Amino acid sequence: MSAKLSRTPEPPVPPYVVRLAEALIFSAPAPLGPAALAARLPPGTDVPAVVAEIARAYGSRGLTLVRVAGGYAFRTAPDLAGALRGDAPEPRKLSRAALETLAIVAYHQPVTRAEIEEIRGVTTSKGSLDLLLETGWVRLRGRRRTPGRPVTYGTTPAFLDHFGLDAVSDLPGLDELKGLGLIEGRLPAGFRVPQPGDGADPDDDPPPGEGEPSG
Repeated sequence: MSAKLSRTPEPPVPPYVVRLAEALIFSAPAPLGPAALAARLPPGTDVPAVVAEIARAYGSRGLTLVRVAGGYAFRTAPDLAGALRGDAPEPRKLSRAALETLAIVAYHQPVTRAEIEEIRGVTTSKGSLDLLLETGWVRLRGRRRTPGRPVTYGTTPAFLDHFGLDAVSDLPGLDELKGLGLIEGRLPAGFRVPQPGDGADPDDDPPPGEGEPSG
């Protein structure tokens, strides 16, 4: 008669490690990535198990642990968001042009100003891009290796954080974009929603150095 094999249960995560991870995530100024979290925890810590334990503990509380912008962060529980909306600062209103520009940058990055204008079918004012750069949702990605060396633009982790996305590949479809307020009104002719990505473009050089014109 063969002996019945039994799987050895995983050792429980020490409470101190869970509490330390909770404190690190709570105090971080931005979503804390798995590697950064592991670096602050004792060597050999099972980070996924720690995160799962925190998420379980906060399952019925006013805060919830979410994966956003490639890291972990605490956010208000979805069912309480409506009750707290009046306490939150009023977000800066973006014009329709800025919203359309933001959507195009998100889905076509890295993208130049000329490419944005070609997709929208109208001239993009410098103010729209400057505003998006000021909000921290758009950044300079690099320069194209083409005549004129135009600057390319892309989104930032702050953009992902604001819209509750873990990665650019999680961007929603066209109807959801409208629901999020990224696109308003009638879309310009030729607008499409490609498969987004945030990898490096082989035709791009690194971002402009300090003091270089933004193009």
